[in-house]
Amino acid sequence: MEFELTDEQTAYQDLARQFSDGELAPFAAQWDEKEEFPKAVLNKAGELGFCGLYTPEAAGGLGLPRLDASIIFEELARGCTSTAAFLTIHNMALWMVASFGEAAARDKFCPGLVSGEKLASYCLTEPGAGSDAAALKTAARRVAGGYVLDGVKAFISGAGDTDVLVVMARLVNGEVAQQGASGICAFAVEAESTGIGFGRKEAKMGWNSQPTRQVIFENVFVPEGHRLGAEGDGFKIAMKGLDGGRINIATCSVGTAQAAVEQSRTYLGERKAFGQFIGSFQGLQFKLADMATNLVASRQMVRLAAAKLDRGSPDATTYCAMAKRFATDMCFEVCNDALQLHGGYGYIKEFPLERHVRDTRVHQILEGTNEIMRVIIGRRLLLDSTAAVL
Repeated sequence: MEFELTDEQTAYQDLARQFSDGELAPFAAQWDEKEEFPKAVLNKAGELGFCGLYTPEAAGGLGLPRLDASIIFEELARGCTSTAAFLTIHNMALWMVASFGEAAARDKFCPGLVSGEKLASYCLTEPGAGSDAAALKTAARRVAGGYVLDGVKAFISGAGDTDVLVVMARLVNGEVAQQGASGICAFAVEAESTGIGFGRKEAKMGWNSQPTRQVIFENVFVPEGHRLGAEGDGFKIAMKGLDGGRINIATCSVGTAQAAVEQSRTYLGERKAFGQFIGSFQGLQFKLADMATNLVASRQMVRLAAAKLDRGSPDATTYCAMAKRFATDMCFEVCNDALQLHGGYGYIKEFPLERHVRDTRVHQILEGTNEIMRVIIGRRLLLDSTAAVL
């Protein structure tokens, strides 16, 4: 693996940094305080290609490797964690439509989603099916020309304000539900379809620049051409999406931690106590050094996992789980340490540190909790081919 960025990767990084500094960072506190979903800014991101980073070129996307996409997402997260995180979800949902949809679905949904004129939500989690995603109960009943969906999805980012829903549902033939992971199908569904309703906007600890709601499906018709993959492929598609999703969300933690380290470095050089700059105190230097070390270690682990996913390595899922577990834990700690270094100022909203802590906390939960990441890693290590993992 080459650790230095290529000229092309550096160009993408610079473009994302300019967008982040100009369009995200100046407004992140306002979006958080007022719980605003910045759809106009997301549209601008689409104009730069940020809404379809790893969507195949045949569907209008940039077709970038996951490694290159992670470099871009990191820079966006420096400016606004919550908005960058939504962009990662949108990219994942669009990639599923573009990669597994039939021509009818690709032609209908991909152009608007790639451009950022339309936005997508990913609907997997249910009130009774979180970590155990294969236990989902939303039903997809076979009817003439397609399927009818019934059920409830929970904790859906963007729900109520997005245009396309990528939905995982359990196939029902007649009155018989197909059990287990092999009974799940994936669909691209128009959010304005008859029979779709939305729950209240959830009041959250963080991620306030994107709405979160339940999505209720009541007798919602979906054309057969809007199914993604074959019948029963839904769980496999979901898990393939989540490998990349785990890299994405870990990258958002890295970008936010980078911002926290930069802000702490500046503060230690400006704040005085006992007649000297507090950056001269060895104890605080040690803390900053540990923060920077954990940040760099997280970044390299995420990029290693992304490179393995790009190569199609058989151990990519394990490395994605390790990267997600490590980076989201370590970078949350970096943000929390940055708040501590700022003392009382870190706790007030005039400074961004408390927002960094609130926004990165959920990264340890979504895209599979970090406890589930440990299960994935542990099970893989106990196989006979353990040596091949490490």
